[in-house]
Amino acid sequence: MRYVANARMYSVNPEAAAAWKELFGWLARESGVDLEILDHAFPLPLADLWSRTDLGCAFMCGFPYMLATHRPRPVAAPIPTTAPIAGRPVYATCLVARAESDVHTIEDTFGGRLGYTVADSHSGYNALRHSLLPYYRQRGAKLYRESVGPLTTPRRVIDALLAGDIDIGPLDSYALDLMQYHQPELGSQIRVVATTDPAPVPFLVASSGCPAEILSCLQAALGNFSTAPACSGLKSGFVSMLSPLSLSKITA
Repeated sequence: MRYVANARMYSVNPEAAAAWKELFGWLARESGVDLEILDHAFPLPLADLWSRTDLGCAFMCGFPYMLATHRPRPVAAPIPTTAPIAGRPVYATCLVARAESDVHTIEDTFGGRLGYTVADSHSGYNALRHSLLPYYRQRGAKLYRESVGPLTTPRRVIDALLAGDIDIGPLDSYALDLMQYHQPELGSQIRVVATTDPAPVPFLVASSGCPAEILSCLQAALGNFSTAPACSGLKSGFVSMLSPLSLSKITA
């Protein structure tokens, strides 16, 4: 049976998308699993991807994973080199403003325009709301004059920010790592003014009905990713390693 692979969540620009496709090609060869690299780009809903019965390897956010009636099977999770907890598969939400603005703290953005990705995202919505809740309770009033969204993807958050459509927006820290790796000029255009608490990073999943032997083959191959000579260039391009994780570690 052929299974599909997709890295839309972290295909933050053409260079990153090409690198993920290269990795999935290597994974198919190394694991012996027949993987079709599927383009499931915006505006197609990610929920449609995650519910596929032939899903072999695709990134999924932990928030919709926990809400799913039939949860997909975890395969592996990235460990960003700049993870908030070193060596752990965690990330955070970076609240980002334009570098040229007068915004230096989260309080500086109150009364402005807040961007968000989509309501079933942890990094782009849930973590954002949680981080703003203490300020709302303290002030007892609406913090922003306008919420702009759903912007859906990290790339569109950046675009809205640089276009002046929003004053602050949330970015998955690993997605931001990848964007800045492939677009170093971005670092001079934006400013991180706050960072949320760490959370389990979005991880690669297979469909709930994926056979155990297929899952084992994928995990075994990805477990060798950090030491495979053929992947030395890929590892730097992802700013990460991939490490197989059990369900308990992913949901802890």
